[in-house]
Amino acid sequence: MFERLHTLKNQYEELLRRMEMPETYSDPKLYARCEREARELQPLVEAYAAWEQTEATMASAQELMEDPEMRQLAQEEYQEARKERERLEQEIKILLLPKDPNDSKNVIMEIRGGVGGEEGMLFAADLYRMYAMYAEKRGWKLEIANLSETELGGIKEISFLVEGEGAWSRLKFEAGGHRVQRVPVTESGGRIHTSAATVAVLPEVEDVDFKLDPNDLRIDTYRSSGAGGQHVNKTESAIRITHLPTGLVVECQDERSQYKNKDRAMQILRAKLYEQEQAKQTAALAAERKSQIGSGDRSERVRTYNFPQNRVTDHRLEGDNKNFNLSAVIDGDLDALIDALTVADQTQKLRKQAENP
Repeated sequence: MFERLHTLKNQYEELLRRMEMPETYSDPKLYARCEREARELQPLVEAYAAWEQTEATMASAQELMEDPEMRQLAQEEYQEARKERERLEQEIKILLLPKDPNDSKNVIMEIRGGVGGEEGMLFAADLYRMYAMYAEKRGWKLEIANLSETELGGIKEISFLVEGEGAWSRLKFEAGGHRVQRVPVTESGGRIHTSAATVAVLPEVEDVDFKLDPNDLRIDTYRSSGAGGQHVNKTESAIRITHLPTGLVVECQDERSQYKNKDRAMQILRAKLYEQEQAKQTAALAAERKSQIGSGDRSERVRTYNFPQNRVTDHRLEGDNKNFNLSAVIDGDLDALIDALTVADQTQKLRKQAENP
């Protein structure tokens, strides 16, 4: 492990050196690539430097232990440095885990109301509001691509793009079935109902990742429409793209410009087709896609939002770590929950790594 750390440290220093060279900073693309690679390596290099410092502190403390007058102080210093070294070793192991190649990408999210009729669609609207507030807290940009609403303000289906640093790394855990338990606004008897919505999370795919054959596409234009007259205009600016070989259909009607709608629809289509291609290559990815979309059934869920108990339970977590304050979560305070899922994912990967060194 430490041989690899030394190599990565040299690689980091070489990147910093290259960034100072005239031929690098005069080439914006090259400089940006070097800067991105250096930024990715920086946490690991800093943790390794701190580990080396604790090693030096422990060695110095051991020497001082030979002096009777300094022994007790040196022992305390040694023990503190030892604990810090253990902590740093765990941090370094996590930093050395294989990176998700999509972590730096933007995200395309889709939310659909599941079982529960109007209440399921109102819950889908609550989920969109939650993600919109979270994106705002993180300083991310959110753009709606397609929206189908109900008269009561629920969402039948919505597609939107989230752009920002770390969007995929934070939101990838949101995929799956989300279940809600509460008294619906449509319920006159005060009974608690269980409804559901599904969330799909896709990494945005660039042209270089996946090429589309224009001959495989049928592009139709139509007039935008929405509940209560929202987004209505007199020109055919909305876009529907059909991928003929697969039958996959993507619509985008949120932008006033036909060209912007087409670009956004192509982004979503490319992401979906790329994911399908990846799923063909490995059975694991196919199973993951199935688990993301599910059927919208109440029993297929990754998370339950229990309003009467003001509690959110993530069923992928264990023990006391799986419950969170609903009021905070539904208002976009997702960091504690996502941090817990990230730690659980890292722990599982470390366990597998230990079993198969």
